[in-house]
Amino acid sequence: MVVQVFLTIAAILGGTSVAAGAFATHALKEQLSERAIEIFETGARYQMYHALALLLVGLLLSRAESGQALLTFTGFAFMAGVVIFSGSLYALSFSGIKWLGAVTPLGGLAFLLGWGSLAIAAWSFK
Repeated sequence: MVVQVFLTIAAILGGTSVAAGAFATHALKEQLSERAIEIFETGARYQMYHALALLLVGLLLSRAESGQALLTFTGFAFMAGVVIFSGSLYALSFSGIKWLGAVTPLGGLAFLLGWGSLAIAAWSFK
């Protein structure tokens, strides 16, 4: 069940990342400052990176004989990272509320936890 969740969410995150990037390039050009668009595009880029990473985690989890708990943790860490990191950047670019920038590193921490747990899980593969 968790494999289906990860693969489905990965596809949704990947698709919405493409849509967000196109939206920033075309629709927001007249609405936001150049800096706000850069911030928005950074959120979209990291969302795509971690959509692909989540896809990999789902595929690995579907085949793994060991390390399943770590892979599951990895997937949830990547999803949390996208929500916190990319979400805070999207909100910051639209609102200009500076304290949202202080939330972004928490998403980065979730990404780092995910990558670290993926490395440990990979080392345990048989």
